[in-house]
Amino acid sequence: MVVHDSIVVDYEQVSYKQKAQQFGKKLPKKSVHYIASFFPIIQWIHRYNTAWLLRDLIAGITVGIVVVPQSMGYAKIAELPAEYGLYTAFVGLAVYCFFATSKDISIGPTAVMSLLLGQAIIRGTSTEGSTITGPEIAVTFSLIAGATILFIGLVRLGILVDFIPGPAVAGFTTGSAITITFSQLKGLTGIKDINTHDPAYLILGNFFKHIPQIKLDIAFGLGGLIWLYGVNYGSAYLTKKYPQYTHHLFLFSIMRNGILVIFGTLISYLIQLGRDESPIKILGEVPAGFQAMQVPRINTELLSVVAPSLPSGVIVLILEHVVIAKSFGRLNDYTISPSQEMAAIGMTNIIASFFGAYPSTGSFSRTAILSRSGVKTPISGVFSAAVVLLALYALTPAFYYIPDSILAAVVIHAVANLVSGPAYIKRLASISLWELFIFAVAVIVTFFSSVEYGIYAAVALAIVILLFRIARPRFWPLGRIPLAATTTTPKKKRLSDTHDINYDEKRMLAMMHENNYEQQQYLYIAENHPSLGDRVESLPAGLLMCRVDESFTYPNSSYISEKIISYCKSRSQRSGPKLKKRDRSWNDNAPDDDDNKERQKNSQQKQKLPRLHALIIDFSSVNRLDSSGLQALVDAQNTLNRYSGHHVEFHFVTVLNPAIRQTLIVAGFGTQPTMQYLAEPTEVLPFITQQPVATPHHEKEEPRFDIEQPPPTPSDDGACSSSSSSSNSPDNNNKNESKTTKKDGEVVMVEDVADELEGSGGASTKSIPLPKDRYPFFHWSSDEAIKSALLSMEARGREDDQKEENNQQEQDQEQ
Repeated sequence: MVVHDSIVVDYEQVSYKQKAQQFGKKLPKKSVHYIASFFPIIQWIHRYNTAWLLRDLIAGITVGIVVVPQSMGYAKIAELPAEYGLYTAFVGLAVYCFFATSKDISIGPTAVMSLLLGQAIIRGTSTEGSTITGPEIAVTFSLIAGATILFIGLVRLGILVDFIPGPAVAGFTTGSAITITFSQLKGLTGIKDINTHDPAYLILGNFFKHIPQIKLDIAFGLGGLIWLYGVNYGSAYLTKKYPQYTHHLFLFSIMRNGILVIFGTLISYLIQLGRDESPIKILGEVPAGFQAMQVPRINTELLSVVAPSLPSGVIVLILEHVVIAKSFGRLNDYTISPSQEMAAIGMTNIIASFFGAYPSTGSFSRTAILSRSGVKTPISGVFSAAVVLLALYALTPAFYYIPDSILAAVVIHAVANLVSGPAYIKRLASISLWELFIFAVAVIVTFFSSVEYGIYAAVALAIVILLFRIARPRFWPLGRIPLAATTTTPKKKRLSDTHDINYDEKRMLAMMHENNYEQQQYLYIAENHPSLGDRVESLPAGLLMCRVDESFTYPNSSYISEKIISYCKSRSQRSGPKLKKRDRSWNDNAPDDDDNKERQKNSQQKQKLPRLHALIIDFSSVNRLDSSGLQALVDAQNTLNRYSGHHVEFHFVTVLNPAIRQTLIVAGFGTQPTMQYLAEPTEVLPFITQQPVATPHHEKEEPRFDIEQPPPTPSDDGACSSSSSSSNSPDNNNKNESKTTKKDGEVVMVEDVADELEGSGGASTKSIPLPKDRYPFFHWSSDEAIKSALLSMEARGREDDQKEENNQQEQDQEQ
């Protein structure tokens, strides 16, 4: 006979001592790598060249021209003088490059953070008896938020960002953009009686209420918006029509803000000539230089004002920055480190607090301009900072006449890019209604309350939905569909040419030929599959298969156990011992076995179902199995044992993680007693010591073995031996014992009988035999699991026949 080589899979266990030793050896190298990772500039600065310098210079100056008017407009949203926006922009642009892993990000004041800070400043300064000022609140906010984010970055907890989905970010960003747009109606139209920090719906209502108060400012505001959008869409149109002028049109487009501010300021100056007061509201005096540089002053009053807005502020700073950095990293084919980016903005905001700046983070609009300008390295931020520095020291006298309505138009035009349009909503709805719900809640809550509540609502709802999905995973009853034959049909003469194996093994081999397992492979899918569901066949009688699309952990352990039990009970009949009323448990609601009418009524269909022999669980989607999940599996098996009146085998398919496999082995699932009925409950990790209780003789059952030890197997002489018998060991596998053997009621399936059959054709040079696990209840394919369960069921049938024959002989002898 031809016996093919086998691959028996087992995993060497690594002790905690060995892991600690390995970690200790790597610790010095890891420490050096950690310190170096805090300064990514070290990794690329030595490659810096003149070509990069030219592109960074152009991109930096381009963004600098944009950031100056935007920063002053955002400072007005934050209820701060315009110069504080310039302070914030300078520090963010100058410091970020030393810690950056993204070349495209432009750090500075943003609309959402400015709105959030403005709400905190209004709340703090409007309190009766308060002596603190808006700049003090801004500096404290920057220092505390920066320190918090720096700590998160240093301990490398960038994974926290992954718990907040994109629709939550898009939702509160869209809601904030709408709120900011409405808040700028006051500056755009010159109406005074509008509280810009009311909820968006109140701002809109007050705007329509005070329309008669519109001033000349609206001419500058609407004119500015017409100019900005006209240049934007006009440049896009001309770029398509004249692609040879793409670069020139792009430069003209990004300068539209600067051109608007220059001409708006000039017109504002001209209409004020000969007047004591300007007919429109203008920016006013902007001090030159850094007038607010000092060590931040922290006290309990400031902390009490900042604390309520700190969590939402940290979330905004992190999410805006990391989401933008990841997005442009994907577009430009490089990866960023979320943890390092957190450390970067944390350090930036800490340093900014000493310059009198308020919290800064990545800006979407300026980052897009920087990327389009061909930036090469984060050093471009230094050149943008130089433009801001020039404006602070040389251009502040000209800022005096900038109309507020022009700055409002610049802000509205900038935040319009943050609104997720109908195309995004339509695509999101086609992907996931739950995510659309998160987006809608974030927008609605922000619109009717505040940015803080919008952030909290979106994040909380996203986490709740995530936890619900973990706690209630999808449970799939599986069936099978026959596939076209892919293996060579085994030769029938093998059945007659088996003089060296016993009768039992011949029966098993014959059964395999009868069931066509070598000739036929199957596709295992959900029974209710939308496309192939009508082709799904049931598994052989007595076998069931299921899959759970989630890890087995404490949130979902009870749910999964209940699903397994209810699924198995619905597909099989109760074969356990019949119970009288006096023997039943107090919580057993099943019909009485002595109530014939009720029993016939409720169990007529059940009696037609097969007796459950084995449950096969597809573990391909299980990435983690904790003690609660393991106990749930044990509980499910114990319940099914009592229900079926014998031990129900649990077979596991595609256990890819060695840690999960070891966990199952600890609970005894690797070497299950096939014939024994173990009815007593067992705990995997008992935290309450169970005291022995006297059991009436008539209620005693066979003992449940220690779950941490392999269940013993009765030997020929009646003694108990380990179920990991010699036929289970790898040594015997290497001795070509590729047979299925039985010892007093225990079937040990070490190798596939198919190895004794001639192989299939068409195998490549890299082909290997289907791997076999050392433990007979772990399988690498569903077909092998079905085959193994059928073999053990065949052996159990012979054992039951033998018991019945013995009982009959004993009865005959007694008679």
